[in-house]
Amino acid sequence: MNLGKSIQFLFQALTVGIAAFIVLVFLKPELINHGDTVVEILQEKQPAPNAPSIPSSGPVSYASAVERTASSVVNIYTAKIVTERPNPLKDDPFFKRFFGDNAASPRKRLETSLGSGVIVSSQGYILTNNHVVQGADEIRIILANGETPSAKIVGTDPDTDLAVLKINYTNLPAITIGQSDALRVGDVVLAIGNPFGVGQTVTMGIVSATGRNQLGINTFENFIQTDAAINPGNSGGALINANGKLVGINTAIFSRSGGSQGIGFAIPASLARDVMQEIIEHGRVRRGWLGVEAQDLTPQLAESLGFDSTDGVLIAGVLQGGPADKAELKPGDIVVTIDYKPVTNSRDSLNQIAGVKPGSSITLGLIRQGKKLEIKAMVSERPKR
Repeated sequence: MNLGKSIQFLFQALTVGIAAFIVLVFLKPELINHGDTVVEILQEKQPAPNAPSIPSSGPVSYASAVERTASSVVNIYTAKIVTERPNPLKDDPFFKRFFGDNAASPRKRLETSLGSGVIVSSQGYILTNNHVVQGADEIRIILANGETPSAKIVGTDPDTDLAVLKINYTNLPAITIGQSDALRVGDVVLAIGNPFGVGQTVTMGIVSATGRNQLGINTFENFIQTDAAINPGNSGGALINANGKLVGINTAIFSRSGGSQGIGFAIPASLARDVMQEIIEHGRVRRGWLGVEAQDLTPQLAESLGFDSTDGVLIAGVLQGGPADKAELKPGDIVVTIDYKPVTNSRDSLNQIAGVKPGSSITLGLIRQGKKLEIKAMVSERPKR
């Protein structure tokens, strides 16, 4: 009885196998035409047991992006002579008996610092942070080939913490400037610089946020926030995308310990490029200015003024003889539009006016004592800080 059942089971299995083979050959005639076997095709479809898994998207390595840009990022060493003021007690006749007359003389010492920079032109222009070179008596650039030319300051812009340097070299490896405005949160970025003077270092992270402002770092703020490790010495270095294009200039970190805690800030390449062009062409950055003191509208302030929105800025003060005064802007006016673009807060208005070329006319939409009106104002150049 058991032998009969076994023979019957084997016969059924053989029948199913033959039927499956006929169906497979009918659906895949190339198996016969090319002389392949079913086992060979199945083996080709399966990965090797120990084969490394390949990510579904994104590069496996960023070495190519680094190779394209590493030689464009330089180390910057600065030196300055600092005069130390003597202790006023040393002028006292009593203490002079112990320290001598020379104790009251000013003492000088050499102070050095380090940072990073980015070659933006093959003709020797280098972009860095203003705080890297501020007050320096001597600036040395260390190129990728080990040469150490001296650099001069072409111009600085403390309001954005940017500076342009120049070395007397040509045919330098200039970095390619990318579209920082196209950055999205989550994009991979790499920070290249010289942290703590250990030598050129690359760290990786993502774009954590864009458009960061009101941080109190610069007058004009539009930072890229990243978790790529940025430490002292990285300032002025490059923030690049996965394609090796410059998207930012590393500037500052948020830290309670002085080291990287995953919150770094970079100036967008688009802003840095505009500042650099102004400095190279005019020796300074020309920005629009009206000469007003603007104040954000809080709900309580808006209600007290009979205004039903917090969008706009309150003119708290007007500089006598300034552009706003000449245009008859008055304290108490609420500016709601600049050149027909809505104004949301005081920083918005500052950036909008600063972006206007000095000597140009703008149209301000106002609310004055509950009435709407428009006035034209001639923008002047923002005074140097």
